[in-house]
Amino acid sequence: MGSGSAQLEKTLNVLTCLLFYKMLGFLRRPLVVTADINLNLVALTGLGLLSRLWQLTYPRAVVFDEVYYGQYISFYMKRIFFLDDSGPPFGHMLLALGGYLGGFDGNFLWNRIGAEYSSNVPVWSLRLLPALAGALSVPMAYQIVLELHFSHCTAMGAALLMLIENALITQSRLVLLESLLIFFNLLAVLSYLKFFNSQTHSPFSLRWWLWLVMTGVSCSCAVGIKYMGIFTYFLVLGVAAVHAWHLIGDQTLSNVCVFCHLLARAVALLVVPVVLYLLFFYVHLMLLYRSGPHDQVMSSAFQASLEGGLARITQGQPLEVAFGSQVTLRNVFGKPLPCWLHSHQNTYPMIYENGRGSSHQQQVTCYPFKDINNWWIVKDPRRHQLEVNNPPRPVRHGDIVQLVHGMTTRLLNTHDVAAPLSPHSQEVSCYIDYNISMPAQNLWKLDIVNRESDRDTWKTILSEVRFVHVNTSVVLKLSGAHLPDWGFRQLEIVGEKQSRGHHESMVWNVEEHRYGKSQEQEERELELHLPTQVDISRNLSFMARFSELQWKMLTLKSEDSEHKYSSTPLEWVTLDTNIAYWLHPKTSAQIHLLGNIVIWASASLATVTYSLLFLWYLLCRRRRVCHLPEDAWSRWVMAGALCTGGWASNYLPFFLMERTLFLYHYLPALTFQILLLPVVLQHVSDHLCRSRLQRTVFSTLVVAWYSSACHVSTMLLPLTYGDRSLSPGELRALRLKDSWDILIRKH
Repeated sequence: MGSGSAQLEKTLNVLTCLLFYKMLGFLRRPLVVTADINLNLVALTGLGLLSRLWQLTYPRAVVFDEVYYGQYISFYMKRIFFLDDSGPPFGHMLLALGGYLGGFDGNFLWNRIGAEYSSNVPVWSLRLLPALAGALSVPMAYQIVLELHFSHCTAMGAALLMLIENALITQSRLVLLESLLIFFNLLAVLSYLKFFNSQTHSPFSLRWWLWLVMTGVSCSCAVGIKYMGIFTYFLVLGVAAVHAWHLIGDQTLSNVCVFCHLLARAVALLVVPVVLYLLFFYVHLMLLYRSGPHDQVMSSAFQASLEGGLARITQGQPLEVAFGSQVTLRNVFGKPLPCWLHSHQNTYPMIYENGRGSSHQQQVTCYPFKDINNWWIVKDPRRHQLEVNNPPRPVRHGDIVQLVHGMTTRLLNTHDVAAPLSPHSQEVSCYIDYNISMPAQNLWKLDIVNRESDRDTWKTILSEVRFVHVNTSVVLKLSGAHLPDWGFRQLEIVGEKQSRGHHESMVWNVEEHRYGKSQEQEERELELHLPTQVDISRNLSFMARFSELQWKMLTLKSEDSEHKYSSTPLEWVTLDTNIAYWLHPKTSAQIHLLGNIVIWASASLATVTYSLLFLWYLLCRRRRVCHLPEDAWSRWVMAGALCTGGWASNYLPFFLMERTLFLYHYLPALTFQILLLPVVLQHVSDHLCRSRLQRTVFSTLVVAWYSSACHVSTMLLPLTYGDRSLSPGELRALRLKDSWDILIRKH
């Protein structure tokens, strides 16, 4: 036992000595770290940062659309829910992150362009992330062209064009989303190219997986910033699908290997973006848990899930509607305005303006404000009581009910009389007995639209119901038309024939609910004025909230009106328009969104040149005439697929959009054109210039062209940064096109 222990101790001593000796040997030699640094990339990054971060806090005032995005940042800081139909929340969260890092408390009134920022607004921090995204787009352009296997000179040309393009500089120095969108568009393309280029040498390596997953993440981020990002996502998916198709035909790969390749692409390019997209909304809804001015367009259930606002009223209301319940009925459709079923003592006029007669019954409307006249009592037609039994008797799908107006005790009624503004539909009223030959028709059948079984009970907030008139089979519906002055401009309610189909305007839900406790009218009116009870809480699942919010964002159309600086897609290509972003309140210093006219015109020419050359080469190859070697042809096709395809997919869809458009919508498409421009120039030099003299002349022309682009960029810098006051003569000299609106003070 002792001998074994001694032997073990001796062995450990020997190993310790050997280890110590090795360490001494290691320390005798210098520690050498070899780094492969691309100085071009470093220089471009530095120049990009300088151009975007220089005087970033100037002007210290609200510039153009900062007035909108700033409001959303304040909502994030105060955790107040908002709805923006321009796109998903990831971009807004990035802008809010800048405010959070700068210690912004959200207390600033974003009420007008040009308003001076108060001392509590961290302007530099708010503008930092868009500026960084714009700066990093410069070296990314360099890397993309390199990954397309073009020369360093061509890659430098693309990056330098991105660097000096005035519109890109202006847009990235403000609290706006376009530079973030462009950054993730380019990152998606760069990531896919790096993944594709590593496919041949090291499939399924760590680098291969990194760039494949990064492609999916970047695409999801682009879509999460603006819906426009989906165009780039579809472009990358299309290119990846073509490459996957070629992969399937590769006979050197086994079936298992091909399946693994396809599965990896499906997970990274389909599953990862969807999961990440859902995550954006999850974080968004977790942050914005308080009620605010925007939640009026959401359903009652959604509003009740927010802290404050409707939740204070509805959080613990009785869940099941019973005979005798007092309810307010909100129209689910909510267009043109969210509104509640309403009545008042005023009657329909006997004769309308067009000469038609009415029933002269009590008006029933849809009212877009909370009001005591929105309350109704659910009555059992077989009983006279207007209070809830003990225990309550719940109302179920298919039950026949009467709806009694709480304040006037008249019953909801419809009959074969044309509605005031919708003569093809029936008038809806509260019945007044005039002792004439028009009997009451006030029985309604309850139809729970989202029921799970035919015995479902009518639930507060959760149940979406229709009221089908027993006598005529019409359905209670919001027509959306505004009544004339005699109806106080409230919204028309009609009885619509079921043959016209189902529509959300026919669907209602109980928003506020209490169990009626009094049979006497005076006591009941006092009861209606009291707040509702609070004893039960209900929460919507994340997927239910996400689905509703996503649907509202896609379908909600803001009231678009013609803007002074709006423009058409055709005006973007020729740069016939500009946008005045900011004007100094005292001097002539101003900021404009203005593109470098040399770069824009050259980029469009390069796109046309590429398209014509591509068609020519394609026709020739069909005739077995190959002007380009296979590797050059592959590079040419890949560059066109990503650059020309990126331009087309980010530009052409705007011709189909019915919304107010501005010049900045063209910037994502422009970046792809800028990438294509030096590629076309290199192709002309390498393959179309036959002699050394032609190449020399062409190179000279390129240098002259680039010098002119730099000259125009420098000339427009006062309007890009707005840091210098110009005389009227200098401002007129900057109006390179008559259509440009350069602001000149008259005094």
